[in-house]
Amino acid sequence: MTPAVLFAKKNNIEFTLHQYEHDPHHQSFGLEAAEKLNLAACEVFKTLVIELDNHQLAVAILPVTHQLNLKLVAKALGMKKAQMAEPQKVERTTGYVLGGVSPLGQKKRLSTVIDSSAQQLESLYISGGRRGLEIQLAPNDLQQVLNAKFAPLCQ
Repeated sequence: MTPAVLFAKKNNIEFTLHQYEHDPHHQSFGLEAAEKLNLAACEVFKTLVIELDNHQLAVAILPVTHQLNLKLVAKALGMKKAQMAEPQKVERTTGYVLGGVSPLGQKKRLSTVIDSSAQQLESLYISGGRRGLEIQLAPNDLQQVLNAKFAPLCQ
């Protein structure tokens, strides 16, 4: 059990776990999940940790097929600028290794924004807290349990 799975259970979120054999040579963790689980890539979301201009960390959740627009995520969080957080800082703050960062069950609760495209899906897939583990859940459940907001995050 990962902290993400324990968090989902503790908060009574309806979810389904999906496991696959992770290939350490694969270039993209999210695309690998979509391929191995035979999912539409637009349903698989990645969790990115950013640093805002006030030096606070925050989380952006977006489809694995898209690139994060740092200006849009900063604006969604009421800031002027954002940049990708340093990998060591991400791992230390979330408790997860890169490629397995889940928005659920992080060591420290961070402000979170989910790309608005998620609102059109019945369910989406996020990291379950380790490479090779995905959690399927409703976007609104994710938004509510994280006290997140929906906003456009991609170009």
